[in-house]
Amino acid sequence: MPEPILIAMTGASGAIYGIETLRLLKSIGQPAHLILSEVARRTIEIETDVSIDEVKALAEVVHSNKDQAACVSSGSYRTRGMLIAPCSIKTLSGIANSYADNLIIRAADVCLKERRRLVLMVRETPYHAGHIDLMRRATEAGAVIFPPMPAFYARPQTIEDLVRQSVGRALDLFDIEHDEIKRWMGPDGR
Repeated sequence: MPEPILIAMTGASGAIYGIETLRLLKSIGQPAHLILSEVARRTIEIETDVSIDEVKALAEVVHSNKDQAACVSSGSYRTRGMLIAPCSIKTLSGIANSYADNLIIRAADVCLKERRRLVLMVRETPYHAGHIDLMRRATEAGAVIFPPMPAFYARPQTIEDLVRQSVGRALDLFDIEHDEIKRWMGPDGR
């Protein structure tokens, strides 16, 4: 069985990115651990028709964001890495400053110190210079900043198409095999 990937969802707008990631991972048999921030729960309720229990059911393991003793808080627990989708500026700030006051930030810090992939789907815009500096600092520590940007060469027809394209591209960064996205094959190979 492959090592699990850790999926965290924070309170930034874009809960559907985390939910679709979990759906895709479940459909391909890739184990996922989930951490929901307290505000993520509220954002899921506001933005989607998916219940918190349905979101949790998509993960193999669900950790409390308050449980700093969870297995994913230790580098000795092996994972494929971590995707934070969506990632709030508050969480980005905690990661950039190594201020691990919850499990999401602690697990992200573990990924960085263990040189595992950490992908941050930063969702709040526009950015001011302080936000950009936090992104720079997180990148220098080893994170990948991945704001979900639509890929129009895939000719999306629905919001789901746009979301899946971003999710698929994010999972590519973990070398997770899937056929969820349309890949660019040049202008004649669409």
